Amino acid sequence: MNYYNIKRWRKPLKAIRTIKNAFAPVINAMKWAAKYLGWMKYLNPKRYLKILDWYIIKKFIGTYFYAIALIISISIVFDVNENLAKFTQYHAPLKAVVFDYYMNFVPYFANLFSPLFVFIAVIFFTSKLAGNSEIISMLAAGVSKRRLMRPYMISAALISALTFYLGSYVIPKGTVVRQNFETLYKNKKKNTAAENVQLQVGKGVIAYIQFYDNNRKRGYGFCLDKFENKKVVSHMTATEIQYDTISESKYHWKATNWRIRDMRGMREKITNGATIDTLVMMEPTDLVFSKGQQETFTSPQLRDYISKQIDRGSGNVVQYEVEYHKRIASSFASFILTTIGLSLSSRKRKGGMGMYLGIGLALSFGYIMLQTVSATFAIQANTPAMLAAWIPNIIFSVVAWFCYRNAPN
Repeated sequence: MNYYNIKRWRKPLKAIRTIKNAFAPVINAMKWAAKYLGWMKYLNPKRYLKILDWYIIKKFIGTYFYAIALIISISIVFDVNENLAKFTQYHAPLKAVVFDYYMNFVPYFANLFSPLFVFIAVIFFTSKLAGNSEIISMLAAGVSKRRLMRPYMISAALISALTFYLGSYVIPKGTVVRQNFETLYKNKKKNTAAENVQLQVGKGVIAYIQFYDNNRKRGYGFCLDKFENKKVVSHMTATEIQYDTISESKYHWKATNWRIRDMRGMREKITNGATIDTLVMMEPTDLVFSKGQQETFTSPQLRDYISKQIDRGSGNVVQYEVEYHKRIASSFASFILTTIGLSLSSRKRKGGMGMYLGIGLALSFGYIMLQTVSATFAIQANTPAMLAAWIPNIIFSVVAWFCYRNAPN
């Protein structure tokens, strides 16, 4: 090659070398990933999910959402028919009816009856597979009963995770909007006042409010006592106390016509004034309790609220504990009712699935009823909330195991 040809190719080679140097870190990172992150290939779902798995998962999930859409649509029709007169009477705007009420009504009841929808979906499409002899073909091809359960359990896990996330983080926020709508346009008035409220707001600190108005966030007849060694060392009174709703931090109150008596032994110091800003470790939600209030808290808020109320010695905690544990326990209902539904509908029968579908629906309704009964019993009889929330799962886990043991191989 002569000097002219070398000079001719010098610039392209230099450009290639520049590009190679620019991408050198990326190439080195890919080499390192291939060497040390090879184990991540085991996280690829395609490694474990075969054609049979995808086929059943698509059938399961599709039927589940179809059942939700069908039943909730019917529920909306009945609800509109029942509440149309009230919406008209209280002049509810169409936008508020659609977006504030029904857009939050649908997720709430869909999540509430999710176990029932899971069971209906399993019964519906599995009985169809059995009627078309597809289950028989799978078993004849060497697919074991345990292997057939895998796509069902994967689908149940996806629905369970979705149910838990919606019930713990999304639906409570929508419930607040829906309850506010019902207060305005369905004549379901909230409890907005409280009388003779007494609670522990700190270690050895007791607050008392004679009357509290939650609409104005204002209390009347306020008293704050501080105890040391079972003796009162400070006594504060105020004719009114107003919660600061625009403060960036919590627990800010403004006391009007206040008076403080500090008692140290035989000596007493009295100070008073017109207004004073003070910190009292309580919030409006600690003073007024309304029906269904526990449904408006997300799970982290519920956990913090329960811990705070227990530290204060409040007795109105059981319903919040039941709600917190019920959200966790209900997410496992998908696994239990999926097992029952598959066990009852996987056999091909000449007489059809009528009797077994009735048995399955009775079991699923029994599960939902037992959830309600155990929660009510825990609140009224003061039984452990965790036990009450998990009793339906414990009982129906035994039923699911019995159905699974007697299912066809």
